[in-house]
Amino acid sequence: MRTQFSNKYYCNNTLFLRIMSGLFILAVYGQTTLNAQSSLSILDTIQVKTTRLPLSLKETGRNISVIEGKDLQKMAFTSLDDLLQFIPGIEVQSRGAFGVQGDISMRGATFTQIQVLVNGMKLNDPLTGHFNGYMPVTPAEIERIEVLRGAASAMYGADAVGGVINIITKSFSNREAESTVEGVVNYGENQLINAQQGFSVQKDNFYVGGGFNINKSDGQTIAAQQVGETSLDAYRTFFDIKTLGLSLGYKINDRWNLQARTSYDDRHFNARYFYTTSTFDKSVETTRNWWNQFQLSNVGDKSSTDFKFAYRNGTDEFVFSPDFPSTNFHTTNFWNFNVNHLRIINERHSLKFGGQIDRRSVESTDRGNHDDLHYGVYVTNVFRPTKRWNIIGSMRLDYDDNYELEFTPQLNVSYVLSKLTLRATAGRSIRAADYTERYVSFNLENLTPGRSLGNPDLIAESAWSEEIGFDYKISNNWQIKTTAFARQSDNLIDFVSRNETVIPNNTNLQSAANYFYATNVTEVQTKGIEIESWLRKTISPALQIQWSLGYTYLNTTNEEDVISVYISSHAKHLLTTNLILKANKFDVAINGLYKARNERLASGINAQLAPNYQVWNLRLGYNLTPQFGVNFQAHNLFDESYQNILGAVMPSRWLMGGIKFTL
Repeated sequence: MRTQFSNKYYCNNTLFLRIMSGLFILAVYGQTTLNAQSSLSILDTIQVKTTRLPLSLKETGRNISVIEGKDLQKMAFTSLDDLLQFIPGIEVQSRGAFGVQGDISMRGATFTQIQVLVNGMKLNDPLTGHFNGYMPVTPAEIERIEVLRGAASAMYGADAVGGVINIITKSFSNREAESTVEGVVNYGENQLINAQQGFSVQKDNFYVGGGFNINKSDGQTIAAQQVGETSLDAYRTFFDIKTLGLSLGYKINDRWNLQARTSYDDRHFNARYFYTTSTFDKSVETTRNWWNQFQLSNVGDKSSTDFKFAYRNGTDEFVFSPDFPSTNFHTTNFWNFNVNHLRIINERHSLKFGGQIDRRSVESTDRGNHDDLHYGVYVTNVFRPTKRWNIIGSMRLDYDDNYELEFTPQLNVSYVLSKLTLRATAGRSIRAADYTERYVSFNLENLTPGRSLGNPDLIAESAWSEEIGFDYKISNNWQIKTTAFARQSDNLIDFVSRNETVIPNNTNLQSAANYFYATNVTEVQTKGIEIESWLRKTISPALQIQWSLGYTYLNTTNEEDVISVYISSHAKHLLTTNLILKANKFDVAINGLYKARNERLASGINAQLAPNYQVWNLRLGYNLTPQFGVNFQAHNLFDESYQNILGAVMPSRWLMGGIKFTL
C-alpha cells in the first residue's frame, strides 16, 4: 500500500515538472522572439494604493504584486479565492470549490493574520477569520487587486501580520472608465451554474457600475463509508452562492470626488467536516453579508485629504447536525471610520497621517453578546535623500477594548537602479483574538469531547518581521523577484488539545475529556523565501503571453513543540503558476499549484491530508466576434484526490462550458 501511494505521487510530481518545464520554455521563447512588434511592460510605475502613499512599486521597499482587473476574464477561475491561490506567495486552504470557503495565508501566517481590504477599508469578519474570504465584490467590478506580503500593522493596525490584500473597484480607482456591459455564463456537471456579469457607465462627472456573480450546484456525491463500527452516510457537497454589487461616483469639481458602494453576499452550503472531524458532523451553513462604503476625497497639487466610512453586517446560521439540537445563530456588526491627510513637503519629503475609529459587536447563541471599541492613529514619512534611495518610516498607536494599548513601528528601504531594485523591511505587527477564539461554545451545555472552546483571557499576538530582497528586470517584459523573510511571534493564538482538568472555564465540559482550547502559544519562529517570475509579452499583434511562476519555502517552529490546529498547517513548499496565452481568436489559460505539507490523519472519518498534491485548471476560449465568444473550463484537470482541511473533501474533475460577451 505504501509503495502504491509513493508511486502515485512520483508520477504526479514528474507530470508537474514536465508541465512546468514546458511553460518555462514557452516563456523563454516568447521573451527571445526577435520579431516582436510591441510589448506590455511590467507594472512597476503604477502608484500603489495599499501603501497609503503615492509610490510606485519599486519605491515602496515591499514585495507587492498587482493583478489587473482587465485580465481576470482571461483566467481559469470561478471565484476570488480560487483566483488568489494561484498568485505567487498566497496559499488558500479551501474547504470547497467555487468560493464556498477558503482560509487565506501568506508567509506562514494563519488565516486570521491576513488583512483583507476593499478600497482600502478593512473587511475582516469579527466573528471568525474563516469568513475573511467572503469578499463582497464581483469580478466585473474589479479595477485591480494589490497583494502586499509581510507585516503592515504600522499602516492598518491589527491583523496585518502576514500580508494585505486590497481589492480596488472601478468606482474608487479615480480612472476614466469605459461604458461596457460584459459577462460570462457557464453550465457544468452536477447542475452547475456559474455566471458573472457587470456593467459600467461613465457620463461627464458621473459613474455608475455594478455586477453579480452566481455559483450554484447540487455538488458532487461523497460515497458512504464503513469505518470500523461507524457508518458514515453519503452526502452531496452542494452550494448556492450569490454576490451583487453597485457603485456610484461623482466628480464634484477639479478637487473633490465622492464615491459610494453597496454589496450583498449570500451563501448556503454543505459544511460537513469544515471545522471538525467528528463522526456526528453533518453541518450545513448559511451566511449573509452586507457591505456599505462611502468616500469623500479632496486632491490638490501637494496635498490630499480623504474621509472613509464602511459598515459590514453579517449573519451566520450553523447547523452542526439535524439529528439533535445543534443550531447556532450569529449576527455581527462592524462600523469603521477613517480620515487621512497627505502632504508633499518637497521632492524629498512626503508626510501622511490619519486616524481610525471602529466598533465591532456580536450577538450569538453559543458565544453570547459582546462588543469592542477601537481607536488608532498613524503617521508615515517618506524621505528620498537621493534619486535612488527611498526611506519610509511608519508609526501607529492603537487602543482596543480587547488588547488595550499597542505601538507598531515599521521601516522600509529601497535602492533603485535601472534594472535592479534592492529592498529591506522591518516592523512590528499585532493581532487580537476574534469572537470565536474568545467565546466559542461558552453558552453550550454538556459540550461533547473534541469540540473547540474559547478563552476570554487571551492576550494579543505580537510579532517582529524582517525581510530583504531584490527585483531584477531581465527586460521591460520579464521580472524576477526574490525575498528572504523571518518572523518572531509571541503569544500566537491557536486551538490546542487540552484535558478538561487544566481548562479554567470548564463548567460545561465532560469530566476528564479532551477539547481544543484556545491558547496563547509562546514564541513561534517562521523563516522562508519567496522566488517569483513575472512575464508580460506581445510577441506579435496576434500573439500575447502573460505568465507568472512562484515558489515559497516556509519553516515554522515553536520551543514548546506544541501540536496545534492552524499555526503549522501551511505548506512547507508551495509552487504556483498562471499562464494566459492569446493567439488570434483563441485564448488559453492554465494555472496549477503543487503543495507539500505535514501529513495528518483522522481515522474516525477515514480522512487524510496527503503529504503533497498538485492541481491544474484549464480554460479554452474562442472569440466568434469581438463582442461574443465561447469557452470551456476544466477544474482539477487531472482528477486529483486531495483535501486542504482535514475531512473537507475537495472536488474531483469538474467540467463546464458557456458563453462570454462584451457590449
